Amino acid sequence: MRSAIIGFVLGVVFLQSQAVLPAIWLLACLALVVVLLVCAAYKIPCWQLKFAARLLAGVVCGFVWAASFAHHYLQQELAQEWEGRDVVVIGTIDSLPSYMDSGVRFNFAVEKVLLQGGESPVIPKRLALAWYRNGDESQAPQSGLTPGARWQLTVRLKRPHGSANPHGFDYEAWLLERKLRATGYVRADQGASSGNRQLQPFVISPGNLVQLMRSRLRERILAALPEHRYAGVLVALAIGDQRAIDQSDWEIFNRTGISHLVAISGLHITMIAGLFAAAMAALWRPSFFTNAALPLLLPTPKVAALSGALAALSYVLLAGFGIPAQRTLYMLLVVALAMWGGRIASVSHVLCIALVMVLLADPWAVLWPGFWLSFCAVGVILYTSVGRRSTTDSLDNSRFAAGWRSLRAASATQYAVTIGLLPLTVLLFGRVSLISPLANAIAIPLIGLIVTPMTLVASALPAPLSNWLWRAAHALVEQLATLLGWLSALPFAVWQAPAPQAWTSALALLSTAWLLAPRGWPLRWLALAGWLPLLLDNGSRPPAGEMWVTALDVGQGMAVLVETAGQRLLYDSGPYYSPGSDAGDRIIVPYLKARGITALDALVISHVHNDHAGGALSVMNAVKVGAVYSSLPPQHPIVQAAATHQRCHAGQAWQWGEVKFEMLYPAMEQYQASAAQQKDKPHTVSCTLKVSHGRHAILLPGDIEAAQEQQLVARYGADLKSTVLLAPHHGSGTSSTAAFLEEVDPKIVLFQVGYRNRFHHPKQQVAARYQERAVAGFRNDEGGAILLRFGDNVAVDTYRNQHRRYWYGR
Repeated sequence: MRSAIIGFVLGVVFLQSQAVLPAIWLLACLALVVVLLVCAAYKIPCWQLKFAARLLAGVVCGFVWAASFAHHYLQQELAQEWEGRDVVVIGTIDSLPSYMDSGVRFNFAVEKVLLQGGESPVIPKRLALAWYRNGDESQAPQSGLTPGARWQLTVRLKRPHGSANPHGFDYEAWLLERKLRATGYVRADQGASSGNRQLQPFVISPGNLVQLMRSRLRERILAALPEHRYAGVLVALAIGDQRAIDQSDWEIFNRTGISHLVAISGLHITMIAGLFAAAMAALWRPSFFTNAALPLLLPTPKVAALSGALAALSYVLLAGFGIPAQRTLYMLLVVALAMWGGRIASVSHVLCIALVMVLLADPWAVLWPGFWLSFCAVGVILYTSVGRRSTTDSLDNSRFAAGWRSLRAASATQYAVTIGLLPLTVLLFGRVSLISPLANAIAIPLIGLIVTPMTLVASALPAPLSNWLWRAAHALVEQLATLLGWLSALPFAVWQAPAPQAWTSALALLSTAWLLAPRGWPLRWLALAGWLPLLLDNGSRPPAGEMWVTALDVGQGMAVLVETAGQRLLYDSGPYYSPGSDAGDRIIVPYLKARGITALDALVISHVHNDHAGGALSVMNAVKVGAVYSSLPPQHPIVQAAATHQRCHAGQAWQWGEVKFEMLYPAMEQYQASAAQQKDKPHTVSCTLKVSHGRHAILLPGDIEAAQEQQLVARYGADLKSTVLLAPHHGSGTSSTAAFLEEVDPKIVLFQVGYRNRFHHPKQQVAARYQERAVAGFRNDEGGAILLRFGDNVAVDTYRNQHRRYWYGR
């Protein structure tokens, strides 16, 4: 069975790496192959062939199951012709609403779609919606948006789409896993007949009841702790909703390696289940202090197992059914069933059954770090404990000796998990918290044994008792956060590493297994040599004689990274999205760190507009930045934060190896001549940079328009000639004039635009202008990040083409 389950996992993983889904007829044939392999496995006498047949059957079965799942949910698609059109839907809110300054977000389960002028649009069953206020409090109501409420809404939808960058978050896969097949927003009221209104306060269903309970509990905790910074942590521990935790606090938790505790993890569920099991056993054994002789009717171990399993199920439902919670729940249920059936379940069987149950319910779980860390942590514990004689064995059974043995066993387990997950952590996150063992040694008992039980007990108590307990729990979290903040500020707190290559990760994993082998295993210390390629990896960089350019997919904005063999320059930093979120911290910094880039030699901010300067401060806070060039006013925060700042102007030039950088615009007198205009149109002084490598060049003009293009043509003429052009002003109708394109004469044009952006960039007439000149066009909204390599020729590719997946563009 275990070989078949391992094969099942491999089959699921293989399917999730495919560019296209196999046809239904092929899946039917493969299902028949599974049946034949299973039959053969029972009849083959040779155990090696039997193992191979079961493994192969598991691989094919996992592939077929995951593909069938994908086919089913991808059929629920929004037709392209209904993107951007108003649709009236009736349905229920089936998630916890997330309130923000600009409105509220929630998931919506569609029950009915009203006819639109005689048309019957096909709308997916579940939608991810936002309801914005836009300065009008009545547009996004503060009440009525509760889980289970039935509403009629006028919505405008689009198909799932997210930024696609190397080492970035896959938003489209995230939506697919949650069965959300369209995103959109609620439109303003269109009248009594088709406007937005609540039809029913609550629709009874098991799922709605659970979500309503979670919502009410969240409201109670937040109301009991107004203006308390870590109230969101208690909400996360109670119901698994982490959205109220500040991003700055998340950074501290991640740097100290305790982020797994600031949520409902397997550790919390196990402890809660254990507490309930112990309490029930303590009451059942003396028959609740009566003469009923209950243990004679039903053995105490069975009652304890059932109580623990039911407690775990309740907590997991309250938690939102995350992957770590699922894994723990399934393991506890398997153990409880084995105990009730009078069978002894081996730990490896329990783990494998939990593994296959998770993937049967959610084949996309393998795409996320939590899945691998959760199961691998348990695997490491089993590998380093099961079947080994403990070094803490002793004939001394005193209370002190027993406590000392428990402490040593816990320390050994923490050591094994920390070492065992190190290669995987580097592979998934690119960094390792060096102070994690110390932080976890303090945080695990405090959060797991004190704060979490206090939070849950308070949830079952009436006010003011519940308020007192929550405030006490908050005080403990506050003190812990203070200590963690000090630890995370230490210079050696985190070891940052670039995303490793596949072979270095595999070698490190094998070496880790060797290092954690039982005592007596030969030459265990040599395993450390297997980590050297991982530890010494400095990331990728252009070889001598090449230049790399990456136009990152930041939505409607600009961010272009230029790399030589020894230096890096970032042109613009993408947009600001919302408080605590911008292209710098969400896209640019993760990409830089995954590539092993810890410093930028130069940062150019073309002008002050949000879609160009919005992420700059996040970049400057995360990596060391050398010279900053911009057209920003002296009082701007970016200028104030820069160690070295120069106002960009024509005539500035420098050379890095074979690569020449020339600032073409604006002229210094342009700043004074258009001072009044800059207040309304700061893009008219966009820093325009030409980067030349041999006979090829790329021109980065920011948001200049026709007037500025005319000035460049008049001043430089044929010197503007460049192989690659970043479309001025994202391809707006006021730029990319014929005279400008005649002088630049590009062979490749890059459009940094957002999917279905409200400006409709690039304009049709502008795109046609490039097509008439046979210029190859590449768009971020279609291909994701655009990757160019300058050598003797210019090679261009896109991330979506290199990393094709069956859910892209669906």
